[in-house]
Amino acid sequence: MDFKTLVITPTFNERENLPNLVRKVFSLPVRLDLLIVDDNSPDGTGQLADEIAASNPQVHVMHRAEKNGLGRAYIAGFKWALARDYDCIMEMDGDFSHNPDDIPKFLQAAQEADLVLGSRYCDGIRVINWPLQRLVLSMGAGMYVRTITGMPFSDPTGGYKCFRRRALLSLDLETVKSNGYSFQIEMTHRIWRQGLKVTEVPIIFTDRFQGTSKMSGKIVREALWMVWSLWLQNGLRRRPRLKKQE
Repeated sequence: MDFKTLVITPTFNERENLPNLVRKVFSLPVRLDLLIVDDNSPDGTGQLADEIAASNPQVHVMHRAEKNGLGRAYIAGFKWALARDYDCIMEMDGDFSHNPDDIPKFLQAAQEADLVLGSRYCDGIRVINWPLQRLVLSMGAGMYVRTITGMPFSDPTGGYKCFRRRALLSLDLETVKSNGYSFQIEMTHRIWRQGLKVTEVPIIFTDRFQGTSKMSGKIVREALWMVWSLWLQNGLRRRPRLKKQE
């Protein structure tokens, strides 16, 4: 696996988690870079990220003036990565809900795919520390997305992903306006409906033990209407417009 790989981790008040996350990422048996996209965290996450980057040339930091949503943070990171010729660009949360140990598994799958989705529900339920209500909401959201869009993926709202460079270049990132759950759904749908290859790998999702969740009712509502918008964009089709590109 000789991909030039970048892991993008958006942060907002993740000072408690950041040092351990960085140590874990760079203990893996793969070479990669880490881009921390900080939304002016009041707890000093951005300053700590700068200190870490000063002693590790594989760590990069992007500072944004305000908290403007997960989707906007990732779009900024994608543009940064594409300008620097990375082959694989990953999304990963900064709170250890996504296990960095899974990164090699993503890169292995990316050899044969344009987008690799980390799935909490592939061949069973792999979620730790969630109340039943949250689990039912997540699984129901996946069923809702599959029913309306036709995407055959077990976990279309998940945020642990690996994009091949060509997949991101196939999109007009300026037209991606969604955030939160809807951002994850939109990115996957745009790639899938072009006929590019999307595959899933099983992951174990562990809800954060430190800090607070960024989930909100606004994020859920945005996802509800976005799914219908994607279906309309695809000409009311529940399948890709194009055949798989070889």
